[in-house]
Amino acid sequence: MVLENYNDITVGPVTFHMYGLMIALGFLTAYLLTAFRAKRRDMDTEVVADLLIGAIIGGLLGTRILFYIVSIEDIMKDISILWDFGNGYVVYGGIIGGVVAAYIVCKRKKVSFLEYLDLTMPSVSLGQAFGRIGCTFAGCCYGHETDSLFHIMYTESNFAPSNVWLIPTQLMSSVGNLVIMCLLLAFASKNKKPGRVGALYFILYGIGRFSIEFLRNDYRGSVGILSTSQFISCILVVLGLILFMVFGKDNSLKNRWEGMKHFRL
Repeated sequence: MVLENYNDITVGPVTFHMYGLMIALGFLTAYLLTAFRAKRRDMDTEVVADLLIGAIIGGLLGTRILFYIVSIEDIMKDISILWDFGNGYVVYGGIIGGVVAAYIVCKRKKVSFLEYLDLTMPSVSLGQAFGRIGCTFAGCCYGHETDSLFHIMYTESNFAPSNVWLIPTQLMSSVGNLVIMCLLLAFASKNKKPGRVGALYFILYGIGRFSIEFLRNDYRGSVGILSTSQFISCILVVLGLILFMVFGKDNSLKNRWEGMKHFRL
């Protein structure tokens, strides 16, 4: 598969920036899936709309803040990176920021955070699948060079090296996120204990992200021998396993979590 500079596609007088367009489609499809499932479960669709707004704000802030953290050495050399918004968005920051924003929204609306977390996480995977397609167009998040016929090559990109065969890590991540979405939806149809779908997302995404990091060749920061994302993945998987077991036990533990909604921010 060969890609030229397809991140900017012009149709008549209009130029579509494919990375931004895919991110927007990701948010839209995530919202539509969440709203559809909310109606089937007699859950408040107005809360879903508020969660979308919160996720956009929290997610964008999170992606940028984590980018600043992992790029602190580069920023100290070139402070203009702080206001260069053409790139520099870290997915894990978006996940963390989005979850925090969702928690705040649920507390404000006085609804169960765990129930809405379970409702939204399959949609998050769907949105991420679109986001990785955007990465494919942009050329970011690229993989190592390869001799395999299963490859992608850019003739022009602001990120990926040109005219070399690369492992298509972006497309692999996109497919992986779709698989996670399907697994979460299947589990959600049978699960009756709030919080376990969200915990399962943490486990599956953490494992998937940890694995794909071995194939990527773009700079992502490091913590010891691990990339920053692999380090966060380890924490996420452990957290997910703990929560999955906790929420699978008696309701007293779950109620302790839900009791946190009385805590004032």
